[in-house]
Amino acid sequence: MAKSQRNRAKRSAAPEEARGFDFGSYLRNETVGGMLMLAATVVALVAANSPISGFYEAAREFTVGPHALHLDLTLGEWAKDGLLAIFFFVAGLELKRELTLGDLSDRKTATLPVLAALGGMIVPAVVAAAIGFGAPGAAQAWAIPVATDIAFALGVLSLTSSAMPTTARVFLLSLAVVDDLGAIVVIAVLFTSGLNLLALLIAVVLCAGYWYAQRKRIRTSWLYVPLAVATWVAVHSSGVHATIAGVALGLLTRVRTDPYERASPSMRLEHRLQPWSAALVVPIFALFAAGVPVGGDALGAVFHDRIAIAVMVGLVFGKMLGIFGTSFIAVKLGFGTPPKGVAWRDLFALAMLGGVGFTVSLLIADLSLTGAAADRAKAAVLIASAVASVVATAMLVLRRKRDRSQPQVQPQGEQA
Repeated sequence: MAKSQRNRAKRSAAPEEARGFDFGSYLRNETVGGMLMLAATVVALVAANSPISGFYEAAREFTVGPHALHLDLTLGEWAKDGLLAIFFFVAGLELKRELTLGDLSDRKTATLPVLAALGGMIVPAVVAAAIGFGAPGAAQAWAIPVATDIAFALGVLSLTSSAMPTTARVFLLSLAVVDDLGAIVVIAVLFTSGLNLLALLIAVVLCAGYWYAQRKRIRTSWLYVPLAVATWVAVHSSGVHATIAGVALGLLTRVRTDPYERASPSMRLEHRLQPWSAALVVPIFALFAAGVPVGGDALGAVFHDRIAIAVMVGLVFGKMLGIFGTSFIAVKLGFGTPPKGVAWRDLFALAMLGGVGFTVSLLIADLSLTGAAADRAKAAVLIASAVASVVATAMLVLRRKRDRSQPQVQPQGEQA
């Protein structure tokens, strides 16, 4: 009996089955990814603040790649521009699936997380812009606290809230997906310079070829892998940040299953690439991006730097105010329906988790600032993400203890 149950569980988790995506399996992967990313961050911080800091910096600045194609990049740049494109490809697949088949495809269900995500992007940006106004680099650094890290936020939620209803996880996932889309738009708009129209046109043609191959139900990787690599090179050469290539191809991937298929191309690719993204791509990026000086005067400098302060306040308070405040107003005005079984205190904890910036915030810090200013901004991201994680964890743990003896009250538009 137990064996047959395990077999059914395995079949239900397999993406090849027609029943579709298994949300529990996704959460387990994200939990592992968050833990690996945290471990890589700790290693990077230790390396950057120890006697081997010179070796760490030399490794990060080591240049490799063909000069003829202008791809002679440092290892840190390869992690930021190359490997992270895989992460954004998976994010594009998730976004396409959510918009087409998932929770974001239903307007009523999607309204609240979409509004909360918009508030969670606008308020931190305004807060950061106001605090950092006039400081060097503020013209672009305001975008650093806009992003929420899916892997880390869902990892914290999964580890600390076993009693939380699944609707809370769906809300946070939907919010983070929309948040990622906003961050992608910010990266594409703010960090495109010296636009090469010919390279951009080639990238568009290659994307059209990818879409056509998907439409014609071509499945061979011998076509898609070279096409994806060529698209990445073209986007990189165009002046648009190279990770946009991953997003574009993810959004062009077919998500609906044909009658003769056990799984759509999107499901197959996500099943194959998500573990690599969570267990390898993001940790390697964190290993190169999170290595910033935090000892002695370096840490003190973070709290005297207006940009760094803007980032911390934006992530910890701006995100919380934007997500929770927008959700509260939307429910009160009848524009959104709260997740079933989720109390206001739970939404507040989820809003605090939105302040976990990490991956995309570190990327934007690298893109918007240079040198010591970038290091201080990235240190601010790490500090703010840690604070948001600890506060949210404490709230979720207290919630679990409190709800053992008290019935849960769902937030409604007419309740306080």
